[in-house]
Amino acid sequence: MVFLSKNRRLLYRDYHMAKVLALDYGQKRTGVAVTDDMQIIASGLKTVETKVLFEFLATYFTNEDVETVVLGEPKQMNFEASESEVHIQKFVKLFEKKYPNMPLVRVDERFTSKMAFQTMIDSGLNKKQRRNKALVDEISATIILQSYLYNKR
Repeated sequence: MVFLSKNRRLLYRDYHMAKVLALDYGQKRTGVAVTDDMQIIASGLKTVETKVLFEFLATYFTNEDVETVVLGEPKQMNFEASESEVHIQKFVKLFEKKYPNMPLVRVDERFTSKMAFQTMIDSGLNKKQRRNKALVDEISATIILQSYLYNKR
């Protein structure tokens, strides 16, 4: 929606874009992060038990307008797939079957857990709070999403 003044100057432009959802997939838990509608800010949303991830996604996709799902791609330092990629590929196949029209983009997630832990230290969280693996997963998903947004520009 665009509004122009009498001298045809742009007063207001309402952009509506769908959100981008990011997942830091794990065998037990999956960290979830999401952008704002303008796809500028990445924010941690929550951590979901992986066994109920598809139920969460179904509800989220029903209630929110999502354009793309970004999924962390764990790699070793030599760029080979890590051991956890086997489990992620099972998720990818099922996701593509359930949501064939939803783009799924993979993003290198090396160092995200270390970066998430450092973010927790920098935020002033105490040792007990930093042991919260669910929070680490959520922050990791946010870092994955920030990486995607940065490289998309």
